[in-house]
Amino acid sequence: MDSEKIYQVKIAPAAYHDINRHFFFLAKVSKNAATRLKNTLLKDIRSLEKMPERNPMYDRIGVTPGKYRYMLSANRYRIVFEIVRNIVRVNGIEDCRQSNESKIL
Repeated sequence: MDSEKIYQVKIAPAAYHDINRHFFFLAKVSKNAATRLKNTLLKDIRSLEKMPERNPMYDRIGVTPGKYRYMLSANRYRIVFEIVRNIVRVNGIEDCRQSNESKIL
């Protein structure tokens, strides 16, 4: 029997803020689309409890190399997280259509 490691997933307050900001922005156009987006983001975040290391490293100027990883969600959002022992901490949600070169987590 293969025992797969299960990680505890924690969402930082800043990441909750990001989710809500994206939700309310999209809700101005379509409440249904905003609800789908929020549900997709949360489902993808929950999936990080299994094999979060499958996702690529988040390498950006000003960010400690090798500290963060990211997962793409809903075709255009980047879930940025770190793995510390048995905890996956989601630090932010970024819209990939926006320039984030200057954003430091």
